[in-house]
Amino acid sequence: MSTDKTLADWDVLAERELKASAEHLVWHTPEGIDVKALYTQADLDGIEHLNSLPGFVPFTRGPRATMYAGRPWTIRQYAGFSTAEASNAFYKRNLAAGQKGLSVAFDLATHRGYDSDHPRVVGDVGKAGVAIDSVEDMKILFDGIPLDEMSVSMTMNGAVIPILANFIVAGEEQGVSREKLSGTIQNDILKEFMVRNTYIYPPEPSMRIIADIIEYTAKEMPRFNSISISGYHMQEAGSTLVQELAFTLADGREYVRAALAKGLNVDDFAGRLSFFFAIGMNFFMEAAKLRAARLLWTRIMAEFEPKKQSSLMLRTHCQTSGVSLQEQDPYNNIIRTAYEAMSAALGGTQSLHTNALDEAIALPTEFSARIARNTQLILQHETGVTKVVDPLAGSYYVESLTAELADKAWALIEEIEALGGMTEAVATGMPKRMIEEAATRRQAAVDRAEEVIVGVNKYRLENEDQLDILDIDNAAVRLAQVKRIEDTRRHRDHGTVEVALSLLTDVARSGRGNLLEAAVEAARARATVGEISDAMRTVFGDHAAIPEVVADVYRAAYYNDPEYSMLAGRLDEFAKTLSVKPKIMVAKLGQDGHDRGAKVIASSFGDIGFEVVAGPLFQTPDEAADMAVKNEVHVVGMSSLAAGHKTLAPQLVAALKARGADHIIVVVGGVVPRQDYDFLLENGVSAVFGPGTNVLEAARAVIDLMQGKLRNQ
Repeated sequence: MSTDKTLADWDVLAERELKASAEHLVWHTPEGIDVKALYTQADLDGIEHLNSLPGFVPFTRGPRATMYAGRPWTIRQYAGFSTAEASNAFYKRNLAAGQKGLSVAFDLATHRGYDSDHPRVVGDVGKAGVAIDSVEDMKILFDGIPLDEMSVSMTMNGAVIPILANFIVAGEEQGVSREKLSGTIQNDILKEFMVRNTYIYPPEPSMRIIADIIEYTAKEMPRFNSISISGYHMQEAGSTLVQELAFTLADGREYVRAALAKGLNVDDFAGRLSFFFAIGMNFFMEAAKLRAARLLWTRIMAEFEPKKQSSLMLRTHCQTSGVSLQEQDPYNNIIRTAYEAMSAALGGTQSLHTNALDEAIALPTEFSARIARNTQLILQHETGVTKVVDPLAGSYYVESLTAELADKAWALIEEIEALGGMTEAVATGMPKRMIEEAATRRQAAVDRAEEVIVGVNKYRLENEDQLDILDIDNAAVRLAQVKRIEDTRRHRDHGTVEVALSLLTDVARSGRGNLLEAAVEAARARATVGEISDAMRTVFGDHAAIPEVVADVYRAAYYNDPEYSMLAGRLDEFAKTLSVKPKIMVAKLGQDGHDRGAKVIASSFGDIGFEVVAGPLFQTPDEAADMAVKNEVHVVGMSSLAAGHKTLAPQLVAALKARGADHIIVVVGGVVPRQDYDFLLENGVSAVFGPGTNVLEAARAVIDLMQGKLRNQ
């Protein structure tokens, strides 16, 4: 028998065996997709996009014909911390080391439209981004960085009007007219109402703001992307990939409609819309997601009958997952980020941010930021991934995933349309509820080790080295910012400022004119971010979300689990001792709107048997203490993600003591470096639960604390 015949026979036999075993090896993904162990040519039957080429409708294989073979994706690291001076120096070092574009992270005070001297933001100034209070800060931020040459992306949604106005004026005073400015403003408020929560105004005026920005930039800033429609924060909040895909594209459709309602021609702005997706650890599905996104966006935009092919094209920035980063054995995060970056490249992203290994704990250090940046440089220069356009094209598995993701996401988009569009869907709470349920299911899967995370719920180290972290002196930054605000107010023409702010308020009230155009005049007169925001607040008011807690998701995942049953029984017995149900308040202090962890804890603790009081977002320590006392809770669990814990947790403990409620136990959970544990414990916190904490272990510890407190009384 010839060698060829033998090899052919072997192929037949191997295929038969694989097919037989594949029937028993189906992976049921969170997206509701059944992934088989073997894919063949037959799985491509009926898939319509297979014959498409890169650069042509429906752009499944990429928005440009040559993709990275012509030019690699842009390395655009998201960064900003402390003061404008510190961030400017950091940007310059990154640009000198090979970064090609800037992506600005603002602090939470700025996001929420507060100046650094506002009493509500004492713990937030400079902690999770750079503090920007006026044009003077913005000019320092870009000092020595030519804005006619450098593309600048700004992650801003709530205070988008004053921030973009300040950027425009900073450009003018650098000698760069607005039509020469290039970059992107995120300007995606619908996802804020769903997941990230750094909103200011209610949905209706927020949509008007978006439309005004699209109108202004279409006429005045032809090189600038007026909106970056973001799915990133949805995945970070716990969404499945189908949800991220569907909700993001449905948001985009809503923004297009808002712009058309302003009387704009679709071809005047559609080519400047951009997207922003998360890239997690499901390697092939993430690459397929980007391919499906381009396919579906072409379908959506065709409804609006554009004349330019570029109006049908989805262009996207991507960022590796923050939620996949782990505090435990953190050097594993380098590997996670590298795989995610490769997935984004194979999916065809236009620009990319790679997270640093320590971002599950704190802001990145110079050391970790260099590794994150070099991850992309190595991908571009050493792996050969840039040599071929869409290397995964034709893969039985990837093409099948692309089609199935597109079908499932389109079904969800149609469900949203049936509700009246994304604004109406957000008003019903449907997207938020679906994401929170998905997040709770995933947490249960991780806690049960059904989803393995190396170094966290499997292969865990007995002893871990302590990382050096970047610690921002919040008090010092705030003092510097307050001084600059005072200097700015002292040297400006107060009459000019008052006239400009009054005009902005009139535009907001009347509905006539453009809000961004009026805000540019106010910024030029040196009105602050807070003053410009307040000029619109007086008309639009503040949005306040009503916290809701999903139920029966965590319990369902632990059905018949002996450890869960034991813990629930123990809590029930303790309730009889107390004569009341043990009550915990889950509190979010400061301006941090990321509430995935808080929602998961509230939901899971409720399922275990606690009575849960869900505190509203953006509380001060005094407000949280008042609520805890009024509701007679036994425990306050403070959720922290934005590094304000060293300021806010001691203030909460002091506020409870001042109300004669120091019997209430305070625990802290979230992104808290181990280096800070002792500080918190010395300042009245009873326990700290860092990233990756198993929910059942946290619940057991809280019950222990409550029983210990009762014994000592």
